[in-house]
Amino acid sequence: MFHLVVALLAIIIVIIGVTLFKWHAFISLLVATLFLAIFSGLSLDKIVTGIETGVGGTLGHLVGILALGTILGKLMAESGAGIQVSNFFVRTFGIKRLPWAMLLAGFITGIPVFFEVGILIVLPLVISLHKTSKQNLLLIGLPAIAGLSIAHGLIPPHPGAIAAIGIYNANMGKVLLYSLIIAIPSAILAGPVFAKWITKRITPEQEPELIKVEDIDNKKLPGTGISFLVILLPVILMVFSALVPFIGLSDGLKKFFGFIGSPLIALLISVFAAMYFLGFRQGLNKNRMKTLVEECFLPVGSIIAIIGAGGGFKQILIDSGVGNTIGEMAQHFSLSPLVLAFIIAGLIRIATGSATVALTTAAGIVSPIIQHMTGVNLELLVIATGAGSLMFSHVNDAGFWMVKEYLGLSVPETLKTWTVLETILSFVAFGLALILDVFI
Repeated sequence: MFHLVVALLAIIIVIIGVTLFKWHAFISLLVATLFLAIFSGLSLDKIVTGIETGVGGTLGHLVGILALGTILGKLMAESGAGIQVSNFFVRTFGIKRLPWAMLLAGFITGIPVFFEVGILIVLPLVISLHKTSKQNLLLIGLPAIAGLSIAHGLIPPHPGAIAAIGIYNANMGKVLLYSLIIAIPSAILAGPVFAKWITKRITPEQEPELIKVEDIDNKKLPGTGISFLVILLPVILMVFSALVPFIGLSDGLKKFFGFIGSPLIALLISVFAAMYFLGFRQGLNKNRMKTLVEECFLPVGSIIAIIGAGGGFKQILIDSGVGNTIGEMAQHFSLSPLVLAFIIAGLIRIATGSATVALTTAAGIVSPIIQHMTGVNLELLVIATGAGSLMFSHVNDAGFWMVKEYLGLSVPETLKTWTVLETILSFVAFGLALILDVFI
């Protein structure tokens, strides 16, 4: 019980550090990890080793994925490929079904890019459509954001999902398949359905000013087919890699397709495809391409630091025996690991405002527990943890302020729209994960 109290105090330190002292999440996690290690009785020589092991184990397979994903998103934004994808759905669905078009545009765009990048790709189109079609801004904007958010929270190769897959030792292909099954209905309910309901009750008082929509020269945009190819290529490669074991191929071909379908290689191939089709073929020279790539590494540094610190926290939880204590309690109360992961991730998300911190920390807490259990669906456990990390976004979340500023909303309007949208995504995705767990 003492170890459990120490672990709870460590989590409180993370919360206080981020919310009260305004520390970066990396600093808060590192201080909490040291507190946990010292008061759990670990020897000083094992503390540093444990942290280094946890950080290295978590980031070892993740750094390249984060860097390549950022580069791919940057090239999509700069070339206009994201705009082409959105425009395709608009042409296909028509003005009256714009909410559904923007849901799909946000979802497809959000698969390979970070949420912040997706916002910059999709929202200029949303605002342009709002001005030309006279549709309610929230009616077409919220579905796009729902698609972006659910992709960011559940679907690999996003960093939180990738980190949880590594911590739980889950199967990448199965997580991708299950997350797609769960994400689509979740995004529909939180996107077009919720948007239609809330727009009858809220009309934004302001007009967006942060994004200045410029006239786009369609002649300079990449083709729609090429845009779709680049944005879906990493997903196609990973899905095909997951299906290869069920296809009658030689061992050599299975190893080859397994290799190119690994997240790192799939993203590397996609980045080279983007460099050629979205860069050089669009007139970018080598110097401009080099500059674009270099611009990608500054924002990814913070994410890497947070995830690494979460990995260190996880390792100290294991080394200190806290995981065993929590596991014994969970087994005593017959609490499902999926429920436990969802609740822990949700509480950390509410407190710290970071989905990445919530997902990584919750996975670190739950992973020692499942070592003593049988029959746990690790892939659905990843999704349940990701679902918990989405709930109740509010003023301590950077995404909250991005949505507020880009859509020109007030704080109360953002709470009634974005916060509720995120919570719907969270609970619907969790409910669907529980249903799948019954049948799989």
